[in-house]
Amino acid sequence: MYHRWLIATVFGVLLSSTIPACAEDYVLTIKDNQFSPKELTIPAGQKVKITVKNLDATPAEFESYDLNREKVVGAHNEIGVFVGPLAAGNYNFFDDFHRDTTQGTLVAK
Repeated sequence: MYHRWLIATVFGVLLSSTIPACAEDYVLTIKDNQFSPKELTIPAGQKVKITVKNLDATPAEFESYDLNREKVVGAHNEIGVFVGPLAAGNYNFFDDFHRDTTQGTLVAK
């Protein structure tokens, strides 16, 4: 009986240390050359995946000098962007193809 408990305990510890906790989904949508939401809040100190969905008929680009990221999103397509862990603060991003109209802020709290 003790051996089963020990094996179950060791297996549980190994399993919990190798599989990351399920994170919340973070989604940015581009439609009519606008990000939605314009301000996306994520937890500070954690690595997260942001799905960027381009609903427009033309390509867009998720770019951020603050986050050191630059990825093209094809028309009617989506990409995943991993960021973090970030210190608390604001991080600007934009669509380099439509820089004057398509901008947003990532807020890490």
